[in-house]
Amino acid sequence: MDSKRDKDQDADCEKITAVLLKSRTGEFDLESIMFLKLRGLGIHDLGCIGECMSLEKLDLSGNNISSLAPLASLRLLSVLGLSANRISNLEPLRSCESLQHLNLAGNIISSIESLHCLQPLRKLENIRLKDNTYNYTNPVCRNSSYRNIVLEMFPNIKVLDGERVVGRGSELYQLCKDIDDTIKAGLYKNGQLVEHPDCKPWVEDNYWEIKRSNNAIIEEAYKQFNDVLHECRLLNNRATHVISQTERSMSLKKQPKQYAI
Repeated sequence: MDSKRDKDQDADCEKITAVLLKSRTGEFDLESIMFLKLRGLGIHDLGCIGECMSLEKLDLSGNNISSLAPLASLRLLSVLGLSANRISNLEPLRSCESLQHLNLAGNIISSIESLHCLQPLRKLENIRLKDNTYNYTNPVCRNSSYRNIVLEMFPNIKVLDGERVVGRGSELYQLCKDIDDTIKAGLYKNGQLVEHPDCKPWVEDNYWEIKRSNNAIIEEAYKQFNDVLHECRLLNNRATHVISQTERSMSLKKQPKQYAI
C-alpha cells in the first residue's frame, strides 16, 4: 500500500522537493546525487534541483517545465533531457559548462536567437530540437535554413537532431539522404504520384547482404565490434559467477542452525 501511495504521489509532482529527490534516489544528501530521472511527473517548478551540485545526468522529459533558472548552478551536468515541456528561454543553461548532450525536442523555442546563449558551451556536441520518432519539434525548426545556421553556430557539434554530422558515417548518411530526396522528387509530377508499373530492381538480388571487405574502415569497425562482443561475454560470465555466489550465500543463511546436545 505504501509503495502504491508513493507512486501515486510521484505521478503528479508539481514541484521538485528534497523529499522527492531523496525518495527517488535513496540518497540522504542532495549533493551526492549524480543521476536523476524525473520523466512524466507533471513537474512545472524545478524547486531545489539546483542543490544537486554533483548531478551529471538529468532527465526531465514529459513535464510542464517553463523556467530553467535552478539549473544554472549545475556545473557538472553533461547530459540533459528536456523534451516535451514548455521551454522557450534557454539562458540559464549558459552556466552549464560541462553540458555535452542536450535534448530540447517538443518545446516552444521560436527563434535562432534563443540558441545564442548555448554558444559558450564548448563541450556541447549533441543537440536535438526535433524528434521525428515522437513527432516532437520546435517552432524554430520551421526555418528553412535552420539546420545550416545551427551548424554554423556550433562548429563542435557532432550530432544534430539525431543525425551525425561529423565523423565516420556522416558522409554516407548525407549521401543516402540526397539520394532519397532525389528519388522522392522524381516520384511526383505536378503534385501527383507517378506510377511506374514496369519498374524493376536496380541492383541484383543479395546486393545488400553484408560481406567482408578489404576496406580498412570496415575491417576496423568489424574488429571493434568483436572486441566489444568479447567484453560483453566476459561481463556476462562475471555477472553469472557473482549471482551464483550470492544465491549460494543466501541459501546457506536460510538453513536452520543445528546445535549438538
